Amino acid sequence: MERQHAHQHESMSMGSDNFSGRSGDHSHHKGHGDHEHHDHHEHMVRDFRKRFWISLIITVPILILSPMIRSFFRFGDGELFSGEGIVQFVFATLVFFYGGWPFLKGCIGEIKKHQPGMMTLIALAVSVAYIYSVAVVFSLEGKVFFWELATLLDIMLVGHWIEMRSVMGASSALESLVKLMLSEAARLNDSDEVEMVEVSDLKHGDRVLIRPGEKVPADGVIVRGRSSINESMLTGESIPVERGEGDEAIGGSINGEGSIVIKIMKTGDDTYLAQVVNLVREAQASRSRTQDLANRAAMWLTYLAVSSGIITVTTWLLLGFSLDFALERAVTVMVITCPHALGLAVPLVVAASTAISAAHGLLIRDRSAFERARGLDAILFDKTGTLTEGRFGITDIVLVGDLDEESVLRMTASVESRSEHPIAAGIVKTTVDRGISYPVPNDFQAIPGKGASAKVDGRAVKVVSPGYLREAGLEFDDALLSDINAKGRTIVFTLVDEVPVAALALADVVREESREAVKRLKEMGVRVMMLTGDSNAVAKSVAEELDLDEYFAEVLPAEKSAKVREIQQRGLRVAMTGDGVNDAPALTQADVGIAIGAGTDVAIESADIILVRSDPRDVTTIIELSRATYRKMIQNLWWATGYNSFAIPLAAGVFFSVGIVLSPAAGAVLMSLSTVVVAINARLLRIAN
Repeated sequence: MERQHAHQHESMSMGSDNFSGRSGDHSHHKGHGDHEHHDHHEHMVRDFRKRFWISLIITVPILILSPMIRSFFRFGDGELFSGEGIVQFVFATLVFFYGGWPFLKGCIGEIKKHQPGMMTLIALAVSVAYIYSVAVVFSLEGKVFFWELATLLDIMLVGHWIEMRSVMGASSALESLVKLMLSEAARLNDSDEVEMVEVSDLKHGDRVLIRPGEKVPADGVIVRGRSSINESMLTGESIPVERGEGDEAIGGSINGEGSIVIKIMKTGDDTYLAQVVNLVREAQASRSRTQDLANRAAMWLTYLAVSSGIITVTTWLLLGFSLDFALERAVTVMVITCPHALGLAVPLVVAASTAISAAHGLLIRDRSAFERARGLDAILFDKTGTLTEGRFGITDIVLVGDLDEESVLRMTASVESRSEHPIAAGIVKTTVDRGISYPVPNDFQAIPGKGASAKVDGRAVKVVSPGYLREAGLEFDDALLSDINAKGRTIVFTLVDEVPVAALALADVVREESREAVKRLKEMGVRVMMLTGDSNAVAKSVAEELDLDEYFAEVLPAEKSAKVREIQQRGLRVAMTGDGVNDAPALTQADVGIAIGAGTDVAIESADIILVRSDPRDVTTIIELSRATYRKMIQNLWWATGYNSFAIPLAAGVFFSVGIVLSPAAGAVLMSLSTVVVAINARLLRIAN
């Protein structure tokens, strides 16, 4: 492979933490909806928090005025004052309509979809308790349930608040993509004078000046100049590519050391980057989410509550008891069927697992995806920056002269120490890592597109590409390089006094952590695969080194997303791990998207889980923690609902003939105990991990 680079590179960076300008109406429009969704989610979190605190304050006088609570804690018998029932009614009405509004509204939505869940169960319990209690206050004989409905709503509000805080982070991938799109461009007029214009104003055929280190504003063709261009964030190709007149420049890529002029060929929705935006949006829209475990439990409890209530009231009426007695038993059953602990069963585990994840360097952005991780069948890794370090290192040195390896590295590193190019940096770092020092070079000069030269200890040393050797008529035995070329290595040659003395092969350095990660994943029964935009030879070399199950090379972004779908169509549940813009569509298409934290904002915002430490071994931690979290959720749901098996019959009065009837107060104690058990069990997840 030719070393197609020059040696005077500016430092390159992608975007910033702040949302920068947009490149046109299309990008503004496409990012806007996701930004609004994020704001809406934040508003919902604030709304649940506000409703909880206000409802909690109103609940205090309801508890104080409740005869059952006063009797339980033995601080007063009978009414405290005349009309206390009316006062209770007023406070309970405020809690019911203000605190209960999200659940009443959600209940209507669930019923319309014919999918009763947590909202329906909560709304049913508090509505029955409220309507019955109002009837008791104004006419019916019986006991009020105002304190039960108030405390139930308080706990459900705090449960939803905890849950929404834990899972907050609606994807803003489209906004992050827009960061790569410039707001302005340096357009050249007919007199070659620069005028700054909005990128949205660029038209087909316009000429744009791109200085060293600047982003390419839109897809075009180079009409003047030559430079190396970093396309790694877009194509996955780890090596900056040399581009000259007639070559394509992709919008969003970063110019290297030379100024170039491009002729705009594509604008707006036709650009490469805009198409990636579309791919991310389509994948996000098509992704299905698993239904929440608590909602499934709530659905069955809703059916149980309604049927139990109907059976209870009907049975007692048929047995000849009064309507008042029959209704009280039915209401007690329906209120008890909605356990307080159910609202906390999943959120408490989620909150605990989120804290544990953070301690392990994992940031969970989507809870349902994290839950799905327990059943993954295959994991797709991006190569550059994920399985590899995204930097070059020397893998082979072929000597043909009298100099030894240390001398060659010393001279080569001396020349390359004056260059900022990734290959040069790789040579210098490898030399330093081997404990070899190098002298300061003299008379350093870049050889545009071919390498560099300098005086080292009085000798003329050049570090050049294969193209330089061909142009200079110099020869190097190709047989010595056949194995290296087969592995897709990048090769540079060291010349001393115009005589080739060595060939240095470089490749993207494989992370040491990757080896352990692959081994552990295989032990867990997960297939390990690799997706990359690099050449087949490079991909094969890495795959063999890490003993991967499969690899896919020379894959473009659109193909990456399609490749994930193809693997999913095999019946496999797939996770994708990556760090570049080119990975964004695949991250959103996968069942679980995992971003390397050191990667781009786009990859991070497209993912469900972020590896803050950029350690591929953390992928195994995700699966292990997901499995442990799921076990705790199931245990908590059993604890939260299991007591119904004996509480409901007791509340319904099955053992009334022998004098055993579960009073609302006793039912409340059982609910409180189940809540405590759920909280302790969730806490045990932290201890175990």
